[in-house]
Amino acid sequence: MRFHIGYALLTVALLAIELLIALFVRDAIVRPYVGDALAVMLVYAGLRAVTTLRVVPAALVAFGVAVVIEFSQYFHLLDHIGLGGNRWARIILGSGFDPQDFVAYAGGAILVLLVERYRRASRAAAGTRTVSPSSESSSTI
Repeated sequence: MRFHIGYALLTVALLAIELLIALFVRDAIVRPYVGDALAVMLVYAGLRAVTTLRVVPAALVAFGVAVVIEFSQYFHLLDHIGLGGNRWARIILGSGFDPQDFVAYAGGAILVLLVERYRRASRAAAGTRTVSPSSESSSTI
C-alpha cells in the first residue's frame, strides 16, 4: 500500500465536484453524463492514491466499479438492503438504471487514459524520467 498526495488531493477535489453536481445541478447533460464520467475519474484517482495499481489496471477497475454500481441500480439494490429512502445512499450510489450511463463511464475511463498518456509524454518531452509506481515520490503506509 502507498499514499500519493497528488492523487489524494485530486480525489478530494473530484468528490467535492461530484457532491455539488448531485446536490445542485438539475439538467440533462452535466448531472447524468459529466457526473458519471467524473465518478469513474474519482474512483481512479482514489485507487491511484492508495494502491500501486498502474494506470490501465486502475482505469479498468474504476470502470468496473461504475458498471457494478449501475447494475445494482437495475436490481434496486438500495431498496433491497433498506437504504432506498436514504438520500445520501441515493446520491452516492445512484437511484436509476440507464444503459446510456455505460457510455459516460467509458468516456471517463478513456479520458483518464488520455490524460495520463499526455502527462507521461509531457514529462518525457521535458527531459524528466518517467516514474514507475514503485519509485514515485510517495509515502508508504
